[in-house]
Amino acid sequence: MLTITNEIETKVERASVETGVIIKLGLDVHAGQITVCRQDGGLVPKPAHKKSWPEFLRWVERLAAGPVPVLSCYEAGPCGYGLHRQLTALGVTNHVVVPQRWDEQGKRVKTDARDARELCDRLDRYVRGNSKAFSVVRVPTPEQERRRAAGRQRGTLVKERQRCVVRGHGLMLGQGIPAPTSWWQPKVWVRFQAELPGWLRAQVQTWQTQAVALDEQADRWTGQVEQLVAGQPVPKGVGQLTAALIGVEILDWHRFQNRRQVASYTGLCPSEHSSGRQRRQGGISKHGNPRVRHQLVEACWRLLKWQPDYPPLRKLRAATGARARKRAVVAAARRLAIDLWRINTGQCTAEKLGLKLR
Repeated sequence: MLTITNEIETKVERASVETGVIIKLGLDVHAGQITVCRQDGGLVPKPAHKKSWPEFLRWVERLAAGPVPVLSCYEAGPCGYGLHRQLTALGVTNHVVVPQRWDEQGKRVKTDARDARELCDRLDRYVRGNSKAFSVVRVPTPEQERRRAAGRQRGTLVKERQRCVVRGHGLMLGQGIPAPTSWWQPKVWVRFQAELPGWLRAQVQTWQTQAVALDEQADRWTGQVEQLVAGQPVPKGVGQLTAALIGVEILDWHRFQNRRQVASYTGLCPSEHSSGRQRRQGGISKHGNPRVRHQLVEACWRLLKWQPDYPPLRKLRAATGARARKRAVVAAARRLAIDLWRINTGQCTAEKLGLKLR
């Protein structure tokens, strides 16, 4: 039975090569298997089928060996960009797309086969010129991915350290013992642990030990991340660490064609619900890179101290009330991202933008 199936697939592939159509593949990728939906030219997509990774790569290699162009797409996910690089090496034009909910009709039925079919349909629309069919993810080079991984590794360690601090603090708070913010740091812990009962001290010390170890590892990674921008001009108050974290997430400032694309990538643009003559804007869309958004907002709060004359900070300085200040800092962060894009692409100097470099 398996031999007959292989013969049928070989005949179909041979027929596709002879007709000269474009082969489009929608891929639903998992760690153990890949579900493939294939469409030849403008024909109806074929039923999706599952393949193991080695089997799939051998099958694609046979397709790509012919004169017919092969295009594919799959969602960005935990499997990373390894498959994209393998497909590209085989001669396939692959797109990594932004994950989204493909069940537009709300049928509440989600399967690997349906996702693969929908990806194949979207790829067909994209090839025909509908650039809104899906959003394409910029695939980093191995070097860019290595640099970005260093920044994300540091961020993960900082989060894990904070979790340990919160867990230890919760144990003490549950016994009615208020603890200082820096209770876990060695110098403070040496003095503070004497106030705890023996059984509680043993439990809290578990989290304190882990917090100290994670903090030391995070410091080592901090030094490595800061070295990524060593010798580069950095705005005063932004800092080497923040500049490096923003840079490794952006990958390449030249990827943006205009300031609207920069603002959209940060997710700092206002959401909107307008109809007819009524226009209503709400909170920020958050449709972008959350790490870049966080670093930009934090940088603006520091710039308020180190560069208070920076033009986008005028409304923030004049704002009164928590809500007004939050709105003002979001606007300033959006403008800061645009100004950093202008500086890093050579469109304008920092002095003209009102920023002082270190």
